[in-house]
Amino acid sequence: MNENILKVDDLCKTYRTARGDVSALDGISLEIQRGEVLGLVGESGCGKSTLAKALMRLIEVDRGSIELDGVDLLTLRGEELRSQRHRFQMIFQDPFASLNPRQRVSSILEAPLVVHKRGAASERRDRVDWLMKKVGLRPEMADRLPHEFSGGQRQRIGIARAIALNPEFIICDEPVSALDVSVRAQVMNLLADLRKEFSLSYLFISHDLSIIRHIADRVAVMYLGRLVEVGSPKKIFSAPSHPYTRALLDSFPAPDPSKAATKNRQVLRGEVPSPINPPSGCRFHPRCPIATELCAREQPELLPTAHGDFVACHFPLNGESRLLTAAAATPKS
Repeated sequence: MNENILKVDDLCKTYRTARGDVSALDGISLEIQRGEVLGLVGESGCGKSTLAKALMRLIEVDRGSIELDGVDLLTLRGEELRSQRHRFQMIFQDPFASLNPRQRVSSILEAPLVVHKRGAASERRDRVDWLMKKVGLRPEMADRLPHEFSGGQRQRIGIARAIALNPEFIICDEPVSALDVSVRAQVMNLLADLRKEFSLSYLFISHDLSIIRHIADRVAVMYLGRLVEVGSPKKIFSAPSHPYTRALLDSFPAPDPSKAATKNRQVLRGEVPSPINPPSGCRFHPRCPIATELCAREQPELLPTAHGDFVACHFPLNGESRLLTAAAATPKS
């Protein structure tokens, strides 16, 4: 059995606009193992949601491959693609916008079962009851409309819909960012429990670094359409190799203000460059405190460090040396 549930290679997506071409994804390559949670972080507009939509085949890409357990999803069309869709699902950021306001929850949860022809009507009703219980809601509540639920309850319904077909891989696109702080932990615990019970693999997208640190087995850092660092949470959060990762961590509020006051924080200068006219070489170099002429001239590849993590930087922090090997094209855990 393939140890990787998902393998993405050289994924590129460009949007055509009146102002020019926007490079949303530029050569994204990554792997997710079975049962693993890969956390994806980065500033707004860096391409995280575009990557999620591309993996779900909700948008078409310019080039690359997306292999789900060895099957390249980009080569599938029509019924072939439909036959694979039960294996990968998505939990959306806004739990209200992702649910049809005119349909009762029972119909929303039953829809995937109907589309994929799973069971008779009575079996589908039993499945809906089971799904409601599995996400911590009473089955009789399925007769209500989405607006009759709280934000946390609506996200639980979105999670129930995502697991309705017993998927193997789920994309979580900032699933708790629209929720009250008081219910975020509950939803996170639910996702952790479902992962353990059903051996699920997650791509977990979030701007909240504390959440990523809590749930992820590995962390991928994205900047302006490219991955700049991939590694274990312990390594990423304690000793990042890329200057952007360091700046991203420094921008997050420290839990202990007294220690934060004595910490040498790296403050980013300037604004995020326009994706319509991205910088030459390393896309981070105009804001990087250690950039040189080489950084402005040559784009660094995502290659492994001596510690087994991956970084796209000509001058990694902490004196890390990069192993320039041809086999390093795709980051592995």
